[in-house]
Amino acid sequence: MVVGTNLASRFFLFTALLFAAPISFADSEHDSDLIAELISLRSAADSGVIRLDDDGVSRFLTSVSTPRPYSLIIFFDAVDLHSKSEFRLVELRREFEIVSASFIANNNGSDVTKLFFCEIDSTHSAASFHRFAVESLPHICLVDPWMDNLQDESGQMERGDFEGLAESMAEFVERRTKLTVGPIHRPPLLSKTQIAIITALIVISIPILIKKVLKGETLLHDHRVWLSGAVFVYFFSVAGTMHNIIRKVPMFLRDHEDPSNIVFFYGDSEFQLGTEGFAVGFLYTVVGLILAYVTNALVRVKNLNEQRLIMVLALFLSFWAVKQVVYLDNWKTGYEIHPYWPSSWH
Repeated sequence: MVVGTNLASRFFLFTALLFAAPISFADSEHDSDLIAELISLRSAADSGVIRLDDDGVSRFLTSVSTPRPYSLIIFFDAVDLHSKSEFRLVELRREFEIVSASFIANNNGSDVTKLFFCEIDSTHSAASFHRFAVESLPHICLVDPWMDNLQDESGQMERGDFEGLAESMAEFVERRTKLTVGPIHRPPLLSKTQIAIITALIVISIPILIKKVLKGETLLHDHRVWLSGAVFVYFFSVAGTMHNIIRKVPMFLRDHEDPSNIVFFYGDSEFQLGTEGFAVGFLYTVVGLILAYVTNALVRVKNLNEQRLIMVLALFLSFWAVKQVVYLDNWKTGYEIHPYWPSSWH
């Protein structure tokens, strides 16, 4: 009886293995087909970033049982918002492509088939945005092999991971996937052909430049160039241009209540638009040019009446310019600046 029982047990075990083997083989073959398809799509895409639509999300994510043989990191894009600099979608998408290209260049073998960089555009894939519960942009999500719920916030890249651009994105990928992205390969500013053309032009122009320098006929010998450069530097200094460039301050905004209107002056002391800085810089430059004219040119005028008339006009323009700056400061901050009068005058 014991021998018969053992034989029966072995028979059932052998039968179960026979049925399970084709299923396991079929799953493995299906996974291999998906990986091969992803590799083909990546090879045909720029920088290896695969463009997914609703069907692609269903094919590579929702219809595949976990654990999947790969991870997908997805950049959610909206072409309609590329013109709005405050979203930084164009810049972030470019950095995302750099990370993708660097990962492919630095890895080979099995690691390169475990992670694929993808993008989804809202124009043609609104349903996918709903599946991932994307409510705002920029949005980057990593779907690991074990993630069933696509709305799981644990796979979303935090805002801080955007600050360092490609380097921060690479750290996020390495931290979550345990894969190595490797060094970031940024494209050179100039191609080899452009560098060769520039070098040839410099070599050809060297004798001409030497001849011009010896004769004193270069732009550096023209006092008008130095004067224009000084005014240019002064204007952009007092206009806060470097602040606008570093902080990426927009020149203007759309009115939230009426999108057809454009706002050039924003009534908030903690935020300044680029046009506000240029307006104040223009007024400061007017005062500076008037002061330079009075101290360097007006003193050479021999006609006393002409001197007085020009001086009165210069004082009037300077007073008007300073008054406009004070008015703008009062309007933005809510504080009023009153003129100081000595107590003996009251």
